[in-house]
Amino acid sequence: MSIVHSADGTPIFFDTTGDGPAVVVVNGAFSTAADAGALAGVLAASGYTAVVYDRRARARSGDTRPSTPEREVDDLAAVIEAAGGVEAVLGHSSGAVLALFAASRGVPVGHLFLSEPPFRFGEGEPAADLPERLQQLVDEGRNGDAVATFQLEGVGLPAAMVEQIRASPMFDSLAALAQSTVYDATLTRQVSNPTAEMLQVSAPVIVLSGTDTFPFLHAASERLAEEVSGAVFVEVPESVQHRLDPEATTRVIAAHLRP
Repeated sequence: MSIVHSADGTPIFFDTTGDGPAVVVVNGAFSTAADAGALAGVLAASGYTAVVYDRRARARSGDTRPSTPEREVDDLAAVIEAAGGVEAVLGHSSGAVLALFAASRGVPVGHLFLSEPPFRFGEGEPAADLPERLQQLVDEGRNGDAVATFQLEGVGLPAAMVEQIRASPMFDSLAALAQSTVYDATLTRQVSNPTAEMLQVSAPVIVLSGTDTFPFLHAASERLAEEVSGAVFVEVPESVQHRLDPEATTRVIAAHLRP
């Protein structure tokens, strides 16, 4: 377990498991380094060094406001440098958006594996002021309301499901990550449509999607693979309901990294 400081001084927690070519995992909304533990274990057992980290405003990492997507790019760059360089970056959900954005800004990502990135391509966009409203809720101490608002408007979960989550024992752990919803909403607003630079990254790009997932995520994954020059689209049936399957995902990574 280690700490690296990003360009703006924010402490970023990361952990490494295994011995071999390094693969950095960039999690999506409400996810921490600990949530990637099973994936890290399978990667390590398959001969890789898995690098997992807490994105800013999550768990053991710090936060510096106001934050921007560019600062999250700096965070990932700092983790990659601390790891001594990487063979690949695996981004899931908003983490996939961040990974592609980072690659477009020159961060050395090696191979880029993008799992179900929530690009909207101009369709079904959340309200433009969502990040500001989320920040106001957090500033007012209404973390639970911020989480529920993000789930309803940013993710698009049904109201009944959000109420069930809010009544569950897990909700307190989600509320602790409320500030990070501001950053996820800001990132996906800024690059809801991939920029020209994102579509022209030099890194090899492999786009992953489950078959049993949110329809817009599957469609976005297919479209991204079509628009990124040389990208490959891979369906991973074992990944269900926007959750990475560790074994199947590792098999895809290994298939593309082996000479």
